[in-house]
Amino acid sequence: MSAPVSAAMHDAIEPFTLAVPEAELEDLRARLRATRWPPAETDASQGVGLAELHALCVYWADEYDWRSTEERLNAAAQFRTEIDGLQIHFLHVRSGAPDAFPLILTHGWPGSIIEFLDVLEPLTAARFDCVIPSLPGYGWSDKPAEPGWGVERIARAWAALMARLGYDRYGAQGTDWGTSVSAALGQLDQDHVAGIHLMPPLAPTRSVTRQADDDAGYSTQHRTRPQTIGYALTDSPAGLAAWISEKLDAWTDPHTALTRDRVLDIVMSYWLPRTAASSARLYWESLADVTRWLEGPLEDTDLVHAPAGCTVFPHELQRPSREEAAARFTDIRYWSEPDRGGHFPALEQPTTFAAEVAAFFELVR
Repeated sequence: MSAPVSAAMHDAIEPFTLAVPEAELEDLRARLRATRWPPAETDASQGVGLAELHALCVYWADEYDWRSTEERLNAAAQFRTEIDGLQIHFLHVRSGAPDAFPLILTHGWPGSIIEFLDVLEPLTAARFDCVIPSLPGYGWSDKPAEPGWGVERIARAWAALMARLGYDRYGAQGTDWGTSVSAALGQLDQDHVAGIHLMPPLAPTRSVTRQADDDAGYSTQHRTRPQTIGYALTDSPAGLAAWISEKLDAWTDPHTALTRDRVLDIVMSYWLPRTAASSARLYWESLADVTRWLEGPLEDTDLVHAPAGCTVFPHELQRPSREEAAARFTDIRYWSEPDRGGHFPALEQPTTFAAEVAAFFELVR
């Protein structure tokens, strides 16, 4: 008979080290070199160009160095802990300052915790402790085996994580899905959340979105049939690279284009842990709520009364005005529209990202 599992074991926070077997990297290179390529596009509007993707995959197979990124992640202090039945993977980087203020920073799709590596130094230098979890079904967090892991449940898990780390008062920051998780934290953990910082705030707007009408197919697929697309993306690295790199390119400020290495770092955070299907399920779980937040009409339960800071970059997909955002976020204390940046600000403009985060949380810390 096995011994009973104590509550302390469930609350344990264990160090985590990435050590991808070399055989797995060799398998990836072999798959890339054996890719069955389709004919070239007959019009550029049809998707990622053959020549562009072929060049990326050749670089991925022959020159890209995963080990350097693996070393950066391991140096940043990784951990895992069980919350609500799932092992949650996260970075926990302390400032060391006696008056450090804790932040939980949340990524989205097709992002990962890798987005935040370049902002750790400026944020910790500004006296912030940084907690950066991988969303359930993303990165090296567990993949949910049952439905129900939408935005609200994730927010409850993040509140539990911050409590387990001993933080009684903290701030929440988010991009992409992270904006919705952070907003939900501001609603669900009011006694402990000092403020939320959103890039951007999601609210009904009359402004024209920067997302083209023909750029929403991925979202429809994720929302309706995430499992179906997951088979192809889990089996084909070239397919996964096309699926993700298209969005990294389209949603980034063209003045701050990402390097091949940074693009492949993000792709690897989906390829290695095999999260193509599990990450897409968040759309199946919560996109109906996001659509209401973007299009209205808002319900009373959609309103967020936590102190809020909002940064809207010029090449962001949704760009509500401050007045429009205030219809949902009732206590906006900071508003900024930087000159450069897009949907992945921590990757594109790490210095600006850190400055924006610090400027808001200085008001509420």
